[in-house]
Amino acid sequence: MKKVALVFMALVLCLGVFTGFSTEVNADEASAIGDPNKKAILVVSFGTSYADTRKITIEATENRFKEEFKDYDVVRAFTSQMIINILQKRDNIKVYNVKEALNHLKDEKYSQVIIQPLHIMNGAEYDELAAEASEFVDAFDDLKIGSPLLTSTQDYFDTIAALETQLPELEDNEAVVFMGHGTHHFANSTYSALEYALHDLGHKNVFVGTVEGYPGLDQVMNRLEENNIKKVTLMPFMLVAGDHASNDMAGDEDDSWKTVLKKAGYKVEIYLHGLGENKGIQKIYVEHARQLIEGNVEKDQENQEK
Repeated sequence: MKKVALVFMALVLCLGVFTGFSTEVNADEASAIGDPNKKAILVVSFGTSYADTRKITIEATENRFKEEFKDYDVVRAFTSQMIINILQKRDNIKVYNVKEALNHLKDEKYSQVIIQPLHIMNGAEYDELAAEASEFVDAFDDLKIGSPLLTSTQDYFDTIAALETQLPELEDNEAVVFMGHGTHHFANSTYSALEYALHDLGHKNVFVGTVEGYPGLDQVMNRLEENNIKKVTLMPFMLVAGDHASNDMAGDEDDSWKTVLKKAGYKVEIYLHGLGENKGIQKIYVEHARQLIEGNVEKDQENQEK
């Protein structure tokens, strides 16, 4: 029985990581830890050292949170310590990492903290974020973590609806190729699921590849050849149009996607805008946080199962 109980607890903890967890403290069991009037939304992204795209993606999304949740203070954190260090040294800009941000909110006696990641998937970065947040379960009266962009089935449909606002009208021999980052994590299958959903919704000439995962550019080019594509519009499927989008996708180097496709005979156009600029994508992140605040996460999951 003890072994069964331990297995059950492990499953509960795993579900907590992937569906959002809550560490609400029962008021009858403990006195308040923080000031009940102090509530914060910690918006977490990988970050970028590119000031122009940071302003119109990450900052724009943070501003959307400020507009939607006026009772909450919106705080920024990056997961990339390298980017944090660059900004501090080069631009004298201080950005918290996740632990620093949570310690700051703890020291300032915040009672409720919603952590909303701007990650694409439930991958390695999200796992690390959840692990770091779990160290602060006793620091707040209510600590919850929201879901990345592509978590539920409905998220895929909502994301595609947002992407439709930036897709050009395509002729039979034209295609859009999204470049994702890719990951060693098993959540990398998210990219293939997105392409499947795109095709299922009628976007047959829209393909998804990754820089550091599968499918890569070779697999994408196989699809282009199979569909007799002559013209390709490249778009980043990343929060910001930073280094990968500017160089690996749209750069002039021999191994950039633009150069490789041009050498293969394709006409190539570039759409150099991060997902964070897309108001529909911003809305999905906002709604993920709203579900936590209003306590609708479990209800939303039940609807997905019906």
